[in-house]
Amino acid sequence: MQRWVLHIDMDAFFASVEQLTRPTLKDRPVLVGGTGGRGVVAGASYEARAYGAHSAMPMFRAQQLVGYKAVVVQPRRAVYSTASRRVFGIIAEHAGLIEQLSIDEAFMEPAALVGATPDDVREWSENLRRVIREETGLPSSIGAGAGKQAAKIASGEAKPDGTFVVPQDRFDELIHPLPVGKLWGAGPVTQQKLAAIGVDTIGQLAAMSRKEVEISLGGVVGVQLWQLAQGIDERPVAPRAIAKQISTEFTYPTDLRTVAEVDAALTRAAEGAHRRLLKDGRGARTVTVKLRMADFHIESRSATLPYATDDLEVLKARALSLARYPDELGPIRLVGVSYSGLESARQDVLFPELDREVVRPAPDTDYETGVSDHAPSGPVSGTESEMEPEGMGSAGTHTTRRWHATQDVQHPDFGHGWIQGTGHGVVSVRFETRATGPGIARSFAADDEDLQPANPVDSLAWEDYLASIDVGDE
Repeated sequence: MQRWVLHIDMDAFFASVEQLTRPTLKDRPVLVGGTGGRGVVAGASYEARAYGAHSAMPMFRAQQLVGYKAVVVQPRRAVYSTASRRVFGIIAEHAGLIEQLSIDEAFMEPAALVGATPDDVREWSENLRRVIREETGLPSSIGAGAGKQAAKIASGEAKPDGTFVVPQDRFDELIHPLPVGKLWGAGPVTQQKLAAIGVDTIGQLAAMSRKEVEISLGGVVGVQLWQLAQGIDERPVAPRAIAKQISTEFTYPTDLRTVAEVDAALTRAAEGAHRRLLKDGRGARTVTVKLRMADFHIESRSATLPYATDDLEVLKARALSLARYPDELGPIRLVGVSYSGLESARQDVLFPELDREVVRPAPDTDYETGVSDHAPSGPVSGTESEMEPEGMGSAGTHTTRRWHATQDVQHPDFGHGWIQGTGHGVVSVRFETRATGPGIARSFAADDEDLQPANPVDSLAWEDYLASIDVGDE
């Protein structure tokens, strides 16, 4: 009796959500990611992929490939998180136990498919994809096989918006002709090593002797990969382990060069990670600050508290105490804060204000790039609008209204919409949601008081679903 493991992957998830909630973008080459000079593609629609664009590619390169037809959309994490939550709720209802790998993919081993035929598996998978499409509007692909590896490869072959089933007795026929890079775990280095000895396909790797594999790839990782190439995969489908670390980091389009800029960036990252910590429901003992310089060198420093806490001021003070600055390190392009040592039990301390004080170490002057001319000054508070990280924007301040392209907005007469363009004191808005179909476009003065920032999640138009859950701070 064959074991059936299924892998589901939401097709071009970020871009698909954008096309769903902004119907004007349907069938257009959508690029989701940062729009600054260092922006990276977080997701690309299949229309954009046809031009060679893909995730993790520099945004400027993706735009070059797609050309003038490209639609660049800044990421909306809250919308993707909400959509993912609904999708995987549906999957859990049908499959029972799932192993969610990320915001858009998971393994399943449904009890209903024990002893099933390939046709049964295909029918079950098609039904699940249909329900997801009907309830959310989002496409998905499902692969099925006798283990995780076969299922993962099969879902890739099913894309886009399809099902691919690999019975165990057809594993060699269906999987062995594929490039060895299709194996989950065969990265560029492994592929280069195999190519050097004339191994290009999964079947060629499977045909090697164990000794040849050990010599070429190593005795542990190499043998594991070799067994997977033969269809040997007994790994269980199990829920992912509880998070050991919670973090937030931002890459800035312009290098940070002052103490004030770094402190503001650290504060922002610490607060972002803290929001996730509160959702997790645990306290943290260890605070880690990560800085990436303009030359891509990374500096990381950590400090551990004697107790676990979710007190923002304590955690933020500890992060600021770990800061290093451009006069020591040079220009800084990325700032991140992470919390670890997570514990459910949190301790109330007698004098928490003592841990809320920022204690800065003496500046480090023993480094290769030079000697500091002056010591870092004290902390200076900053705001997101003062330093615009890539992929983010600000609706404005108390004194001036600032808009950015693809921002969600609300108008009392036209409802929910998104900004298609702004400049010269004019804002162009497309009013539409998932429920409206392609909407109308209108232009407004940038200081029009009727035009207000909106909650991006409202673009899903899932009022009944959202009313039934606690969305929280996504």
